[in-house]
Parts: sequence; structure tokens; C-alpha cells
Amino acid sequence: MRPIAFALLMLAPLAVAAQAPPACSRAREGQLSCMTGKMCECRFERGGSMTGRPDRFTWDCGVMRPNCPPDPTIAPGQDAPPVGIWLQPRPGRQ
Repeated sequence: MRPIAFALLMLAPLAVAAQAPPACSRAREGQLSCMTGKMCECRFERGGSMTGRPDRFTWDCGVMRPNCPPDPTIAPGQDAPPVGIWLQPRPGRQ
């Protein structure tokens, strides 16, 4: 196999994992999407001269947004059994 073809085959899964977020538009306003661990919401945002941006629909993934729920296919870890420490008494001391 040629090195270039091999490299393309190895990078194919990375391209799938690094997908662009869905487009935020009037049709998707109010929908939620889990992006980078945050539950982002598609919403309309007013522009203005201070931000230098026009009115637009955008994903709100700010710090006040909640985290995404845990993946139900991943089982939680087992709790470790309690550890007790027993100190052996020294002879001559009580």
C-alpha cells in the first residue's frame, strides 16, 4: 500500500470525529446540541455597533449553559470498598 493512501485511511476517523456543528438558523431556533461538553442552544442574537456584528442566529455555549448529560452507554465506575486501618498495639503501652 502506498504511504499516501495509508495516511488517508488513518486520518479518515479523525475527519468524522471533528464534524462542524449543525447550522444555527431560524428553523433550528430553540434546539439544543451538545458541543464540547456544553448543552448549547440555537438562538437569535442582536448585533450592534459595540460588538461590530450584525443580527444573526448563533449557538449559545456560554459559561452559564449546563453541561451535557452523561452518556447512558457508559457504565458508572464501581465504588471502591472502604479501607480500614488497624494499628497493632505496641507492647508495654496501653
